[in-house]
Amino acid sequence: MAFLTKKKIALAVGLLVIGGGAAAYYSKSKAPVVEAPRFRTAAVDTGNITQTVTATGTINPVALINIGSQVSGTVSELKADFNDHVTKGQVLLKLDPTIFNAQIRQADAQLASARASLKLAQATHQRNQSLLAQNYISPLALDQSKREVDVAQANIQLAQAQLARAQADLDNSVIRSPIDGVIIKRTVDLGQTVAASFTTPQLFQIARDLTKMQIDTSVSEADVGSLKEGQEARFVVDAYPDKEFNARMRQFRLAANVVNSVVTYNVVLDVDNKDELLKPGMTAQVRLLVGNRQNVLRVPTAALRFRLSDEEIEKQKKLAEAAGKPASASASATAAADAPQDDDAS
Repeated sequence: MAFLTKKKIALAVGLLVIGGGAAAYYSKSKAPVVEAPRFRTAAVDTGNITQTVTATGTINPVALINIGSQVSGTVSELKADFNDHVTKGQVLLKLDPTIFNAQIRQADAQLASARASLKLAQATHQRNQSLLAQNYISPLALDQSKREVDVAQANIQLAQAQLARAQADLDNSVIRSPIDGVIIKRTVDLGQTVAASFTTPQLFQIARDLTKMQIDTSVSEADVGSLKEGQEARFVVDAYPDKEFNARMRQFRLAANVVNSVVTYNVVLDVDNKDELLKPGMTAQVRLLVGNRQNVLRVPTAALRFRLSDEEIEKQKKLAEAAGKPASASASATAAADAPQDDDAS
């Protein structure tokens, strides 16, 4: 009887051991697998490093002239088109001269009438002088005739000014190029009526020289302290993604631009476009070279950053929520201002 009792106890203990082992195995097999950290490595080397300020800008001609009209009229001749190379003084268009010629004839007739009135007034004044000497008229009559002479002379000057104005309007009806350049834009067509009232209508836009371009961009106020006129820059455009172009900062403008409490400053860079690959209006991704170091130990910038796994992010969020603090889904590191020299390396 005692033998059977001991046998039952041993059997129960064995079953408990087997059950515990199975439970432990099952629990282990169901536990979440924690992914081991993954690292990328790169060798530390010696070389040159540069510090850059990035910005986005627009490529524009250095000199861009808007051509307008000082007089109103209908376009009767159109002698220039898009992309035409023009020279200084070349005729771009002509307005219908009919009205301007009529105004000249009218002003000329008014001038002739004023001259005739002056002759009559002078003759009358001379006769009055003789009559006054013979006491046939009063001094007041002589003064009136003198006044008529003065008025006639003033009318001549007025008619001459009106004639000059009419002649100037006729001359201005012929639109000429003020510079040597290339027509970038034309906003007028043959037969169109040009109305020069309160604002001067824009007819053409001419670029002086497309082999010399500029980039108009802006930089954040945080980067202003590292900028100096004459600094070199590199930029790319979407049209040539594999080609990097050179530029040089010509001007830093002191007037601040404030948009939604963000402060920026305008920067102008000179670009040599002798191949004329760059076109007006292109968008440029610019890197201003504001600093460099020669022959220093360097590591890839990516080595100064790390990224948490999804599990670690959730863990950090739960810990932060438990502590009553906001959680951040990412982490970053800050690089030292200067890379260590060879003497400082350990």
